[in-house]
Amino acid sequence: MDLLSLIADNDLYTLHSHTQYCDGRAPMEDFARQAAAQGFRVYGFTPHSPVPIESPCNMSFESVPEYKAEVQRLAKEYPGIKFLTGMEIDYLGPQWGPANEYFKTLDLDFTIGSVHFIPTQDGEMIDIDGKPERFQRNLAEKFHSDLDYVVDTFFSQSQAMVAEDCFDIVGHLDKIKHNASTVRPDIEETPRYQKQVNDLIDSVIASGKIVEINTKAWKEHHQLFPAQRHWKRLVEAGVPIVVNSDAHFPERINESRPQVLHALNYLLNHS
Repeated sequence: MDLLSLIADNDLYTLHSHTQYCDGRAPMEDFARQAAAQGFRVYGFTPHSPVPIESPCNMSFESVPEYKAEVQRLAKEYPGIKFLTGMEIDYLGPQWGPANEYFKTLDLDFTIGSVHFIPTQDGEMIDIDGKPERFQRNLAEKFHSDLDYVVDTFFSQSQAMVAEDCFDIVGHLDKIKHNASTVRPDIEETPRYQKQVNDLIDSVIASGKIVEINTKAWKEHHQLFPAQRHWKRLVEAGVPIVVNSDAHFPERINESRPQVLHALNYLLNHS
């Protein structure tokens, strides 16, 4: 599916949202109703993909057919909106990610590739996303308080995921900074981090994939993923960019998007 053509000349879209099928906080119909009320023309549902490990934030394998059927039902109920059956696929390593044959059988409209889990030094997969308190606890208990290991592994997993070349949109490519900065506030200014994020951007540029600017944490934490400092490089390299709310609540489907779109369009027009 040509996602960029669908949203051309149309800012009322989002291609990243979560509902009751994963860690979203409301049924899909509530999101659809809100999208209609706000005049959205394109809306992508992207539940966190099933994973072969224990995770309360991911959808179950059994719920996938029901999810797909619900998108089709909503498309008929709200004909003015183009609803897309997407999925945010967790990359766990060579054994599980967007390139896995399972996802090729689902006939999805589009996919987002994201890293939320990384292996500990002992090989246990741990979710490094979510609330800072949980991240800090896992850092101490699961990763032996080695923040460098966590950040390095996030970026190495992200590099491996991009190299697989089997998905459409790179999800929140530098999101590790959000939790890592609660432990080391200046992490974005360190040469080690800057090299890692720039190396990942190099790989993304070479891949030709779409990059999202994820606005989920802007209102509360004044953080965007990727950080605004990286936008100019992406724009100058011709990387296609979409602005997604990553909403988990219906009322937040457009949260912070207008401000970010304004800033991005200014950059596009002056580069």
